[in-house]
Amino acid sequence: METERSPTGPAQARTKPRPPPPPFYLPLNIALYLCLIANGLAAVFSPIQDCDEVFNFWEPAHYLDHGYGLQTWEYSPVYSIRSWLYVSLHAVVGKLASSMVHTKAAEFYTIRFFLAVFCAACQTRLYSAICRSLNPRIGLIFLMITVFSPGVFHASTAFLPSSFTMYTSMLGLAAFLEFKGGPRTAQGIMWFGLGAIVGWPFAGALIVPLLAEEVIICLISGSLGSLLLKILDGAVRCLSILALEVAVDYAFFNKVALVPWNIVAYNIFGGEDKGPEIFGTEPWTFYIRNLLLNFNVWFVLAMMSAPLLLLQTVCRSTGTSFQALFRSITLVAPFYMWFAIFTVQPHKEERFMYPAYPFLALNAALAFHTILSYLGSSNPKEIIGRVPAKLKLAAVMSVILLAFNAGMLRILGMVTAYSAPLKIFEPLEQVNVAETGTSVCFGKEWYRFPSSYFLPHGMRAKFIRSEFRGLLPAEFPDALSYYARLDGASQIPTGMNDLNIEDPSKYIDISQCSFLVDSYFPGHAATELEPHYVLDETQWEPLSCQSFLDTSQTGLLGRLIWIPNLPVIPERFQRKWGQYCLLQRRTKSV
Repeated sequence: METERSPTGPAQARTKPRPPPPPFYLPLNIALYLCLIANGLAAVFSPIQDCDEVFNFWEPAHYLDHGYGLQTWEYSPVYSIRSWLYVSLHAVVGKLASSMVHTKAAEFYTIRFFLAVFCAACQTRLYSAICRSLNPRIGLIFLMITVFSPGVFHASTAFLPSSFTMYTSMLGLAAFLEFKGGPRTAQGIMWFGLGAIVGWPFAGALIVPLLAEEVIICLISGSLGSLLLKILDGAVRCLSILALEVAVDYAFFNKVALVPWNIVAYNIFGGEDKGPEIFGTEPWTFYIRNLLLNFNVWFVLAMMSAPLLLLQTVCRSTGTSFQALFRSITLVAPFYMWFAIFTVQPHKEERFMYPAYPFLALNAALAFHTILSYLGSSNPKEIIGRVPAKLKLAAVMSVILLAFNAGMLRILGMVTAYSAPLKIFEPLEQVNVAETGTSVCFGKEWYRFPSSYFLPHGMRAKFIRSEFRGLLPAEFPDALSYYARLDGASQIPTGMNDLNIEDPSKYIDISQCSFLVDSYFPGHAATELEPHYVLDETQWEPLSCQSFLDTSQTGLLGRLIWIPNLPVIPERFQRKWGQYCLLQRRTKSV
């Protein structure tokens, strides 16, 4: 006998609308592994892009670890605009590494790996907060941007305060995104405060839109009192950090110094013919071009995020609440604010954008998510709903592949073009090549010196005259004990100034050089102060040479991305090369 069908049986189940599938969520351990791999590769292969990283941070860390190193005017107690607390945190890692590795270069890479791991932890923490508080798809796009972008590749392991503030920006933003158990305002203030105090004080501006949102919400809800308590809690934590920094800097400068204020005073209130502008200025388009190189499609989407949010609100007003719109505007505002502030500054450098990289990635992720939501519509009343799904998928994948390939070609191009300074010193570690007390000299290539970590114990970096007419670093006083290093750091070095005026005492005669680092590019003319030492075979013999991109002879495309050296590539697109060499003085025959 046939049984009666239940009204909820298979026939009706087939016609019942199915709920949409849950958004794809990449597990946190997988996200962490991806970040570790990307940052680990950066730790090994990323060239040093800024001589400030070497002379203002690697060299002081080397001084703390080994008792000697180069010193810039910023570390003179007269100016004291660099924090010894920030350097000391890295020097501790290097000192611990010295008990496990046998070369100073290995210490260098250990510090870089430490930065890679810390950055990966911060990326994963923010990814988790975005997935839980916003949308897993937004989190996945954010992760994709930070893992494969050239900008984050370089910033993730750079020994720079701007990289440190990038880490703390991630942690601070994650704290403001998390609402489980109540807003974590105090924690967010602490992270942004840590970045501003120990790292770079200007990065504290990034918290303004996030904090303003909470103030407005509390004013509307009448809970301003509880917010003030959280702000007070965060302020107390920041004051504790500041007290620690002042104490550490007092030990080194032998005076009370508020380094964050000194940095602000120098950059904003330096006075006539002083301040960062004396080191060069750039046109207002500098950051547009730079961010297009470092983030390509994602930078364009980041700039489109606010217009897309407003357009979505206007076109689909029933689907977007005022609270959601207000929250979205708050999240996209920090990057716009940061970009505007630094675009109007005459002195521009790539590293100034590092603290805002997490916000750029979030803006781009929000914009791409908005576009994907629109493309995902199947409503036949809308034009996009009548477009075949395969065509929409092809368009989306084209954007992703374009961003991925452009990023990888840029990273590969930078690594292959400019890594020579990290490689040429390896022969000095061989037995009977370098002797204690010998000097490695730098002329026109002084700004590419990768730090004393690449020189064997007892070997010093020295400078010879070149066409450069600015102020070169001096040397910290030699110090065997840690107490002597504190005393050496508190001494006022001679010949220092904050006007970039040349000091002739920084040079030695080339006759005192046992080794010399120099580059040779066939298209460059020699001068009296910058002869082609590589070609002077009577005085010098190459100990180690690596290819280095000749930017003056290479076309624009070859300077921007990696191009394979194949015969099928037209001549005008091929990359042209010079030689970057470590030279050894020839011994005179008897």
